[in-house]
Amino acid sequence: QVQLVESGGGLVQAGGSLRLSCAPSGRTFSNWSMGWFRQAPGKEREFVAAHRWSGGTTYYADSVKGRFTISRDNAGNTVYLQMNGLKSEDTAVYYCAASTSTFSGVRDYYSKTYNYNYWGQGTQVTVSS
Repeated sequence: QVQLVESGGGLVQAGGSLRLSCAPSGRTFSNWSMGWFRQAPGKEREFVAAHRWSGGTTYYADSVKGRFTISRDNAGNTVYLQMNGLKSEDTAVYYCAASTSTFSGVRDYYSKTYNYNYWGQGTQVTVSS
């Protein structure tokens, strides 16, 4: 069973930065597409960013575009979410997700939770205003 392990969450002031990391246990995911989602209390889980395995195309939610950057290391062992210019509305539990499908979709495909096979346990990000 693949496990995704996230790290890097914490408490930060508005305008600050954090970098989240996600690594699988027991294997690499160089040919998987990876996504980040978040869920605030009382709200549904929402798409944040995705990195498509083929071509390395990245996709972002409008709310984070220009502030967040998704990337992965060359070995495919770790995926990152660099978050700059954090706002109080970014406060949520952030989840890493992996899609093992070789389908190369567009943004709408990667924004759907049901297109991901594996999920991390989540890491809390709290932005104080």
